[in-house]
Amino acid sequence: MLRIYFTSDDIARTRVASGPDPLWELVLALQMLRPQRGDLLFTSWRQEATAALRRAALGPPLRLLLTLTPNVGYFPDFLNPVEAAHGLAYGLEAIRRTPKHLLTRDVRRLARSRPLPPPVHEVAAGSPQMLVELTDTMRACHEMMVEPYRRQVETAVDRDRTVRVNAFLRGGVEGLLQSLWPFALWSAGELRVPTHRHQEIHLGGRGLLLIPSYFCVSGPLTLLDPALPPVLSYPVERHPDVLPRRQPFRPEALSALVGNTRAAVLEAIGANPRTTEELARRVGISPGSASEHAGVLRRAGLVLSHRDRHRMQHHLTPLGRALFEHGTGGPSATSKHPPPAATPPDQRSRASP
Repeated sequence: MLRIYFTSDDIARTRVASGPDPLWELVLALQMLRPQRGDLLFTSWRQEATAALRRAALGPPLRLLLTLTPNVGYFPDFLNPVEAAHGLAYGLEAIRRTPKHLLTRDVRRLARSRPLPPPVHEVAAGSPQMLVELTDTMRACHEMMVEPYRRQVETAVDRDRTVRVNAFLRGGVEGLLQSLWPFALWSAGELRVPTHRHQEIHLGGRGLLLIPSYFCVSGPLTLLDPALPPVLSYPVERHPDVLPRRQPFRPEALSALVGNTRAAVLEAIGANPRTTEELARRVGISPGSASEHAGVLRRAGLVLSHRDRHRMQHHLTPLGRALFEHGTGGPSATSKHPPPAATPPDQRSRASP
């Protein structure tokens, strides 16, 4: 059983994540590739995700990532840095910057429960090349396994946040913690998770971050290292309208409105924020043409661009996102994963039931 002990300061500092955490969702989705208890709703998703990974032929880097994310027992804390709350790119950059002693410690913990191939030990040694390869693979997997289901994930998490906010309005933080039943039981300053492996966390005034998760099915999870920011990732309810089914891509609807090339540019940015160079490679046009098309979309209020060091980064605005999702039915089911993106500034990790 997991026992989390609160002081009055912890009560005051407990909060709910503002949205889905991309790395918690990715790690839990990777675990979902292998059947586990409570995952019947994910059968179609598993078939779609497995087919996408097979087409991508990621090879040894994917095997390395799957080795690091077993669906039973411990998986390394460094895969879930707190910076991921700001976006996938921030989380991946944090993984690349994980101090060597933390990588070594986490891999040694994993090695206690299973034999590990040589590439994992290169990660433990802090090999920059292996960390780049690992995070590039994580980015590609996120695009194939999580991003196509963004609408379902965000809708389910938003509904859960509404439940927690209403519980807070009725009963304060204690009402919020009581609303986690039946996954967790709140009583007299202690939150207990019966399905979790034995672990005790003394928050010590740091508070607790609650992270609602779409791909979490086996019960609440936390980090093993007591020095890391305390978090509890827990399953959200999945109503029929948010089951993990890929929406069909209908490029002709958007192409008729803005033209084929511009529709492809909008689709590429919709799947993930892109630099101008990445956009050009993704769509198959010159960087000058990519910049020109992005500029037209920016002036129409569909794209927001900002300079990140010497590169221009492009994101969809809420209007662009709405046009993209309603005009195409969502991110493309047939797109190849992109080249690794340049990532913003900066870094942290976890334990399983």
